[in-house]
Amino acid sequence: MKSNDWLHGFRHSSPYINAHRGRTVVLSIGGDALAHDNLINIIHDLTLLSSLGVRLVIAFGARAQIQHRLDEAGLESAFHRGLRVTPEAHLSQVLQAIGGLRTYLESQLSMGLVNSPMHNARIRVSSGNFVTAKPVGVLDGVDFGHTGRVRRIDVAGIESLLELGHIVLVPPQGYSPTGDIFNLSYEDVGSQVAAALQAEKLIIFTRHQGVLDEGGELIRELSAGQASDRLAAARASGDDADLLRAACEACVKGVKRAHIISYAADGALLEELFTRDGSGTLVSGDTYEQIRAAGVEDVGGIMELIRPLEEQGILVRRSREMLETELDRFVVAERDGTVVGCAALYHYPDEKAGELSCFAVDASYRRAGRGDELLATIEQLARRQGIQRLFVLTTQTEHWFRERGFQPSTVQALPGPKLASYNTQRNSKVFVKPLC
Repeated sequence: MKSNDWLHGFRHSSPYINAHRGRTVVLSIGGDALAHDNLINIIHDLTLLSSLGVRLVIAFGARAQIQHRLDEAGLESAFHRGLRVTPEAHLSQVLQAIGGLRTYLESQLSMGLVNSPMHNARIRVSSGNFVTAKPVGVLDGVDFGHTGRVRRIDVAGIESLLELGHIVLVPPQGYSPTGDIFNLSYEDVGSQVAAALQAEKLIIFTRHQGVLDEGGELIRELSAGQASDRLAAARASGDDADLLRAACEACVKGVKRAHIISYAADGALLEELFTRDGSGTLVSGDTYEQIRAAGVEDVGGIMELIRPLEEQGILVRRSREMLETELDRFVVAERDGTVVGCAALYHYPDEKAGELSCFAVDASYRRAGRGDELLATIEQLARRQGIQRLFVLTTQTEHWFRERGFQPSTVQALPGPKLASYNTQRNSKVFVKPLC
């Protein structure tokens, strides 16, 4: 690592720092993660996030620790439908395991050794009876006893502590109005808490790098619908299925994004939040708005969208025939079946350059971030194609591009084929953004 590499990374993390400041992030951490050697690094990263103004809620599990206590007590634990059966005789062992982990987490978050990342951190950690639960009851003739499900989250109670700058711990247990205590699935608790708080993100820790495909390769991104399809097709099982299901449920209930990342990889949390590509799998909510590759059925919508801009001289005129021929270069932003934005990427492989072209957003949606989403999609596509610099020709929108990292360049810096076709009468300005 070069001596100034940290400076480049630090500067490029600032947009992500600003984006997360004041936002609520819920972390779902299982008992296996809490027993892993990398926990101390996760704690340091949580301290950093808290110092940057991120509002943190930690929903933790204790499955491995509960099993250990039951084994030591000579008690046999039964499972049904993926849930632990918790009879009255086991409840004390369950509560001791959960209580011990809560105390342990509080102690780790309270460290402040000189020359450590947590020196002078002064983190306040709070917990409480934030989860109202109900019994699972009897399923298939099996009485689940004190195993329960989340019924309600005390949003006001959690929010009041977050406003004070506390990290909030939510254990995998809940209480009923009758005073009963229930053992809960931490995956369910994390998902429900994130949904109730309408959190910006749900971070779920797993033993893998993220969600893996059948070949063991990391899947970088899934929609909630795609994730549900994987579950329905039994392409995820056991704990992996539980985590993916929790991510889906959170997104369906309004959480913008869920991230499934490794608890064993040092820095995975920071890499996921503060870098462009992240470290694990992103699960995003399905909405009636999406950005996707253009299809033949979109030609009419694109023509209708760009026609006013062509008439104003902002875009170069394209015939329908040209558009149909070059359709594979286009992506569109679709809202409820209507094309509200489009952009095209033209690749010049010899120069490892790409042109952002025919960039348009419906006037009614220009202040809602669609342009930024389209640009991010084009940049992602460009990187996949090995493009190292992205250029754009513009006559009237130079400031928008400059605000997003494009720098003024010259006509002579254009790739040879583009330079040969440059229209001197339009006199477009050239702006370039490095992607490497």
